Amino acid sequence: MEILRCENLTKTYGEGNTKIKALDNVSFSVEKGEFVSIVGPSGSGKSTLLHILGGVDKPTEGKVFIEGTDLHGLKEDKLAIFRRRQIGLIYQFYNLMPVLNVDENITLPHLLDGRKLDQERLDEIVEYLGLSERRNNLPSQLSGGQQQRVSIGRAMFNRPAIVLADEPTGNLDRKTGEEIMKLLKASNRDHKQTLILITHDESIALQADRIIYIEDGKITKDERIRVLGGNNND
Repeated sequence: MEILRCENLTKTYGEGNTKIKALDNVSFSVEKGEFVSIVGPSGSGKSTLLHILGGVDKPTEGKVFIEGTDLHGLKEDKLAIFRRRQIGLIYQFYNLMPVLNVDENITLPHLLDGRKLDQERLDEIVEYLGLSERRNNLPSQLSGGQQQRVSIGRAMFNRPAIVLADEPTGNLDRKTGEEIMKLLKASNRDHKQTLILITHDESIALQADRIIYIEDGKITKDERIRVLGGNNND
């Protein structure tokens, strides 16, 4: 079942001689439960694409549909609510609130949405992330890997339709990065969580079901690595 579709996405910055086309007529779709890596060199447009898919930035032209909803057709207040409920974002530099502890950072989007705290869901997520002994710690009291686990928990807490990860291992050492990738793959496998991951590292990309290569704002190749729902335990 299709969960995401983008049609003819174009993004330009500047005008005249300074005009830059960051995305050039990008179209593809993603199935529910699929793990897709988007690969490209620095400046290829991959992060711009992720931000548009996440509703953080708007395309100059084109559309994004998530579970049939025209993302950029929503008014700002409706878009903010939709993002909190249906899109989980994981950043390279964690983007945690420094004055909030682990539990508070994980549940912040949920509480901003005006919903009652689901304590059972929080307990489940914290245990799943291996953070049970760190619940009252502030981000400054956590390692980089632990902070990224909190970021993953925040993205997963609302059971979003899709999780978007922008270079989630880029600020971590190799061993910690491997642990984070195992966690993301387990979430994809165990919870059927649809995952789109941006990376410049092809060894990470190869762990996905499918790789989309992007260069100069265009998709240059879209290839399937393994059958959706197949063994992804590497």
